[in-house]
Amino acid sequence: MTTPRDLLIVTLDVAPIRPLERGDLSLALAGAELIDLLGAEALGLEEDRIVPRLSPATGDRMLDEAASSLQRQPPYEPVGDWLWRRGRDLTPAYLDALEAAGQVTRRRHGWLPVRPGQAVPVDSPARRHATDRWSSDEPVLASLAAAIGVREEPTGDVADGVADEAVVTVLATVNDAVMELEAVRQRRAIEQAAYDNVWRGE
Repeated sequence: MTTPRDLLIVTLDVAPIRPLERGDLSLALAGAELIDLLGAEALGLEEDRIVPRLSPATGDRMLDEAASSLQRQPPYEPVGDWLWRRGRDLTPAYLDALEAAGQVTRRRHGWLPVRPGQAVPVDSPARRHATDRWSSDEPVLASLAAAIGVREEPTGDVADGVADEAVVTVLATVNDAVMELEAVRQRRAIEQAAYDNVWRGE
C-alpha cells in the first residue's frame, strides 16, 4: 500500500473533526504521492523545487502516473505548484482506484463530499495496513490527516517525528496549500453574501 491510499482509507474510516473538503483531501493526496516518490528515490528536492530522478515502476499505477507527470526540465516545478496541478480531482481518481481494486464499496449517504454513494473500506489487508499506521500515530500519515482536519493538529512542529527534511518541506507545503484554499473559500463566501445583500437591498 501507499501513503495516499492509506490516507484515503483513514478518511473513510474516521469521522473528521471539521467538515472534510474534497479539495483539501486532493492536495493532501498529492503531497502523499510526493512523499512516497521521495522514499522511492524517484525525485529529490532542491530547496522547494522537485527534481526528477530515474523513475523505475513503483508497482502502483497512481504513483507511476504521478512520477510521469513531473516536469523534467529546469526550472523545475515548486512543490506548491505541483500540489495544485496534480491535486485537481485527485480524490475521485483514488476512490476509483480503490474501488477497482475491491478495497472500497459504496453505500448511500455519508459525509465525504464525492459522488453519490459513500465509499466504505472493506475488511482487507489494505485497510488493516492503513489502520495500523493510524493507530501507531505514524508521523507522516498523522501530519497529513491533521492538515485536512481528520485529527487534531499536533501540539508540536510539523517536523516532529519526521527525520527527512524534504518530507518536512512537503508536509509544510501541504498545510500551507490547505490553508490557502480555505482562505479562498471564505473570501468567496463573503463576496457571495455581499452580492446577496445587494439584491435584497440591504
